[in-house]
Amino acid sequence: MKNLHRSLVIGCSALALAGCGADEIVSPGTGGNVTINNPAPTPAPAPAPTPTSTLATPAASCPQIANPTQLLDLGTISGPTGTYRRCRLPESFTASSTLPRVAGTLYELNGQTDVGVDQGFGSTNTAVTLDIEPGVIIFASGNDFLNVNRGNKLNAVGTAAKPIIFTSRQNVEGSTSTDTSGQWGGIILSGRAPVVDCFVGSEAAGTCERRVEGATNQILYGGAQSNDSSGTLSYVQIRFSGFALSNGDELQSLTTGGIGSGTVINNIQSYNSSDDGAEFFGGSVRASRLAIIGAEDDSLDTDTGLKGLFDQVLIVQRPTASDTAIEQDSDGNEEAAPRTNVRVNNATMVVQSATGDRGIRIRGSSDFSLFNSLVWDRLGTNGGCLNVQGASVDRAAGANDESGPVVFNSVALQCATNFRGGSGSTAAQVEARFDAGAANTKAFTNTLARLTGITTGAPFINGSAENTYNPIFDANAVSSFFPTGRSYIGAVPSEAANWAEGWTCNSATVTLGLNNTGSCDTLPQI
Repeated sequence: MKNLHRSLVIGCSALALAGCGADEIVSPGTGGNVTINNPAPTPAPAPAPTPTSTLATPAASCPQIANPTQLLDLGTISGPTGTYRRCRLPESFTASSTLPRVAGTLYELNGQTDVGVDQGFGSTNTAVTLDIEPGVIIFASGNDFLNVNRGNKLNAVGTAAKPIIFTSRQNVEGSTSTDTSGQWGGIILSGRAPVVDCFVGSEAAGTCERRVEGATNQILYGGAQSNDSSGTLSYVQIRFSGFALSNGDELQSLTTGGIGSGTVINNIQSYNSSDDGAEFFGGSVRASRLAIIGAEDDSLDTDTGLKGLFDQVLIVQRPTASDTAIEQDSDGNEEAAPRTNVRVNNATMVVQSATGDRGIRIRGSSDFSLFNSLVWDRLGTNGGCLNVQGASVDRAAGANDESGPVVFNSVALQCATNFRGGSGSTAAQVEARFDAGAANTKAFTNTLARLTGITTGAPFINGSAENTYNPIFDANAVSSFFPTGRSYIGAVPSEAANWAEGWTCNSATVTLGLNNTGSCDTLPQI
């Protein structure tokens, strides 16, 4: 993350005596003769005050928490932004607890750090809640990850001025760079909403459960409560995640399994995940204002019966390592209910894949809709901005196929190759589906801009072409989750309305804010 350290040295000169205090004026005295025609001697400058250090200093001790097992004081850890008290979390939170923001304190994950124990498929209670205060920084390394089991909650609620940051030990120590990734696991939220492609039970019986991929211990998710809540994540940065825990499977910055629509997810930045930026398995997800930057696999990955609504999504790929901007699948179980059905509104996708892969890839005949969005092949090397495989391009809606063929309304493409088929579909069929939508453009010229004074990295702020696009599709008619009354395509309408300002971090890939937490390679002051 980034820190701006400023030292203000205040002095007074002979030309600015009117602004000086009484102690800063040197009296000529009254003894002896004074030659009036000679200038008065130049006053001696006031001594400059000693600059106040902006480096962090460690707290005296770790705070007390409500959990029976307390934080473990591991001494201090130092980096370019100062020295901090290092407080390791317990392996398991068995009682609801709060991690307070304490100056000079960093919290450290402890392997698989569990919030509660699995309450089971049919449970309805909330056993343990972990609250994290605004401004808290939690670091991890290697196979550390935070796991919130079914029937428990994580409330990580930051603010625009004090985001919550999950990052790596190397980031604390100052050894990360533009292409650093995969230094710790990530965050897992498991819930009790329906899923498909069962590990336990069956879709037909309504008893389907899955397990989290990549975790060394079995973590189950799924249930029958579509409105289940796994807590709230708001104003959160997740940096340098994606460590391979087992069998070559990596976690993402954020992985959800079967979470319900009662879970609140907004203002989330995923930065330099070595796998997906965020992956959502099943459940009923409602998420808004996602900034997914520098993911090495898919930026947004959806699967296994997800009923997903995503609003204001900004995706900027890292040119040195990336795959698709959006990948969706049904995991080979196309006709099982609930079918994967994802709807994305007001997205900006800066597609600049190192491998020339696809922009959006829809597999497994799953249901997908994109509204009021821009897909830009910035390098001109992408292998197809829209790749729809299977019968999703032309199938009729059925009992389980909620929205029929893929849907595109008020979508602008600026791509060297717009369309690509596969697995039973052709590029021409994909193009026909795109043309069947309302107000779509296949040869758009974007006017995206960088922030004022920024000359490097990807532009992402709307210009006139995005803000005068006409007509705009009313996504509110599809779901009340999507606001009504917007008059633009893309994620960020203007610099004045830049929702990423203040709480995100910047990198060579993109500068998201002029007054935010600084560089992703440093920590903000706490």
